[in-house]
Amino acid sequence: MQSSRRSFLRGVASIAGAATAKTAYGQHVHEPAQTQAAPPQASPVPPGALGPGVVPVVTPDVPDMPWRLENGVKVFNIAVEHVRTEFIPGRAVDAWGFNGSVPGPTIQVNEGDRVRLIVENRLPEPFSMHWHGLEIPVEMDGMPGISQDAIAPGASFSYEFTLRQNGTFFYHSHMAMQEMMGLIGLFIIHPRRAHSPRVDRDFGIVLQGWAILPNNTVPNSMAMEFNWLTMNGKAGPATTPILVKLGERVRIRLINLGMDHHPIHMHGHQFSVTGTEAGRIRTTAVEPGNTVLVGVAQARDIEFVANNPGDWHLHCHLPHHMMNQMTSMVGPIMMSHANTPRPGPPAPAPNTGMFPGYPQDMVMVMDEMVAKPETYGLRPGWSGGTMGMMTIIRVLKPELFERIEQLKAEQARKAAEQ
Repeated sequence: MQSSRRSFLRGVASIAGAATAKTAYGQHVHEPAQTQAAPPQASPVPPGALGPGVVPVVTPDVPDMPWRLENGVKVFNIAVEHVRTEFIPGRAVDAWGFNGSVPGPTIQVNEGDRVRLIVENRLPEPFSMHWHGLEIPVEMDGMPGISQDAIAPGASFSYEFTLRQNGTFFYHSHMAMQEMMGLIGLFIIHPRRAHSPRVDRDFGIVLQGWAILPNNTVPNSMAMEFNWLTMNGKAGPATTPILVKLGERVRIRLINLGMDHHPIHMHGHQFSVTGTEAGRIRTTAVEPGNTVLVGVAQARDIEFVANNPGDWHLHCHLPHHMMNQMTSMVGPIMMSHANTPRPGPPAPAPNTGMFPGYPQDMVMVMDEMVAKPETYGLRPGWSGGTMGMMTIIRVLKPELFERIEQLKAEQARKAAEQ
């Protein structure tokens, strides 16, 4: 299996440079002139498709998965395939995804829906899909060799079941190495009516870790150390900020499938955990916090009132996860302690202000490279402190919120005219 993966990805990497990428920045690599294009916009949920008080989930940088209605069944077509993506502008990655997206498009359905998910395997090896957290017939569970035969390359399999739950779930490959190649997506099941207290805005974030060696584009799926940490397939500062209006109640759904747990910390506000990968927490207890541990294979829903205006970080608090492409030597490690003439830290190197023998944090300001409507009005130099598994929650006064919405609409109009 590993040899076929390596052979396949060597082939796609060799031809990727010749291919013309016409899709949006959020999912594919582009020609150089297009690297500042806008991320893809999620497909709008049809009016009246959700229950009373329920708002659709917005997944920044990731589209929604379209569906069609056939005899009362919502039908989804899902292609499992190679996807060439970018974590930040210029950092190309050959991953595996769904329908051209890493992570896969967000599925949004309702409690009580009947769904049919037709999965086509375009990989060079067998594949099987698991619906994480769903209570469904065993024949639909996606366990290769247990509930079904794995889907052969070039073949398809139809999963069909009725949804009896609501909450934050996900879909992913149940082949271990494939999980580390990017094969995961959000599976949101909305309740029949909004939970109380209802939220004004609802967001989804997929947490992933990647090991990509220098001069490589293919993730090392067997690695135990990770130098790229992403939210919805992007590393800061390329992650698209979350926009909310001052005073709104907000839900953020976090899911994690990788090798590391992630303590996700939010600045400026306190939140409560209201859901897990098994659904809504049914308790009257409210435990305030500002950091939640999202373990491997877990989902956590957090809710808060955006009552503190400003631009606030939301990030993993593991120090190694707060930077990009970290390597063993990140700074001017030029002198050992054996050469230090006296105890304690050495004096700064001449004309540099740096201490030889100690690693240094590397700061790169990329404001213009990652500019988009959602970054309008951020403090100059903001991108230098937003790296790795980081994004920004922007709690905006109405006038600035509306201005950014206008900029987004103008950008969408221009894109449609091209």
